[in-house]
Amino acid sequence: MTTSEPLGQLAAALRELNIPDVSAPDLGALPFARAGAGLDYAGIAAAVAAQALRAPSGAPPSSTSPSSYYFLDSIAAPSFGPAAAPGEFEAPGGVPAVAAGPRDFDPLLVKRDFPILRERVNGRELVWLDNAATTQKPAAVIARLQQYYERENSNVHRGAHELAARATDAYEGAREKTRGFLNARSANEIVFVRGATEAINLVAQSWGRQHIGADDEIIVSALEHHANIVPWQQLAEEKGAKLRVIPVDDTGQILFDEYLKLLNPRTKIVSVTQVSNALGTVTPVKAIVEAAKRNGVRTLVDGAQAVSHKRVDVRDIDCDWYVFSGHKVFAPTGIGALYGREDLLNATHPWQGGGNMIKDVTFERTLYQETPARFEAGTGNIADAVGLGAAIDYVTAIGMDAIEAYEHQLLGYATHRLQQVLGLRIIGTAADKAGVLSFVFDGFKTEELGALLNKEGIAVRSGHHCAQPILRRFGLAATVRASLALYNTCADIDALVAALQRLRAGAPPIL
Repeated sequence: MTTSEPLGQLAAALRELNIPDVSAPDLGALPFARAGAGLDYAGIAAAVAAQALRAPSGAPPSSTSPSSYYFLDSIAAPSFGPAAAPGEFEAPGGVPAVAAGPRDFDPLLVKRDFPILRERVNGRELVWLDNAATTQKPAAVIARLQQYYERENSNVHRGAHELAARATDAYEGAREKTRGFLNARSANEIVFVRGATEAINLVAQSWGRQHIGADDEIIVSALEHHANIVPWQQLAEEKGAKLRVIPVDDTGQILFDEYLKLLNPRTKIVSVTQVSNALGTVTPVKAIVEAAKRNGVRTLVDGAQAVSHKRVDVRDIDCDWYVFSGHKVFAPTGIGALYGREDLLNATHPWQGGGNMIKDVTFERTLYQETPARFEAGTGNIADAVGLGAAIDYVTAIGMDAIEAYEHQLLGYATHRLQQVLGLRIIGTAADKAGVLSFVFDGFKTEELGALLNKEGIAVRSGHHCAQPILRRFGLAATVRASLALYNTCADIDALVAALQRLRAGAPPIL
């Protein structure tokens, strides 16, 4: 679909509402107009119309910025029940409503872009609060996958025909989009993998086997997902190395002074999460990397839980490797990326052998390609890489800074509301958090609570979240986890709190 096609659809929808005088350049300024196919043009037009009606008599809506059209008041009304006059939106207890938040972001319009959020579960409207496990996919991503399979499907790089050229352009275009998303220096620094887990295993089994030996040390934090523990544990057992762990305080934040004490001449790599999937803690990765570099130590950052919540700049962090999974940032499952410094990747032995990653093969020896091909043996997940590119287009069009600002306010609102629920205790209260609320609820097993919430159409995660060590640090085997994304609203939080309060009012015994 060309850029003019969505703009034309949006203009047509506006004409249906008797607003014919918005020019194409003005429409092009709208983030949702740039996001591509599958958008709810009628919904966007209705919001534009509402803004037009709010304009003073005789004064057309200003076209100087996207906020002139529909971002002024539109997110407020659904958040706290009946509509109120401007300035009246205030959450219980005097907490400012998120509805007063970033003027260039409207979660209600965003929500319309996700078809699955119109599903009903057990007769209730779906409230998706399981985003740390996986995010839902916008229509633009779904449409891009369909387009690939209908018009571009081919293997990449080697075919001397039209579809191979289209597929290769789409695949390498997605690599370039990923480069820009992470602010890497070159697309050669982006390796496509199945996800963050495979990326960490790749580094451990390639660079790790090459450089880590007996009595060397590997540092991780107590916050890590199993995917950033087990590969290093396996390598340590194989090589006779040691795994050292950065402790956390009672809020769930890394004890930085204790980390500094762990660094020593035997330390070879520090591998830490940027955002805890179990607690939501945002770790000081830039300071962690700086300290490691002063000691000549390599660094890997697990960004699986960060990329959907905040802008990531690998050059600013200055890490050696950065990993993430596409399905955490509104892309398909089975695709992710490993960022690595180009010189470091080219000096690292390949992990897997096969097609695509070779320059020349004889029975006596093999010459390998430079990065990224040397780490992409076999046929890649081409379609889902293209889907990842579409997801990156989507969040980039909206703006990561706007997403982060909105989610920060939503997290504050959600924290305040949950703290009002009798018998509920939030686990992980670090001052710097992303959109994760992990909690226990007196009188209920976590799996029981998850099942009861599901009956009301509310999806949360119950269990250890593949992060057993950090939960044990707090004396727990499991928690209930509600996790946020850009399409969640205060109404979603209110639905969760209301359900919990109903359960508390008639709390059944634990069976």
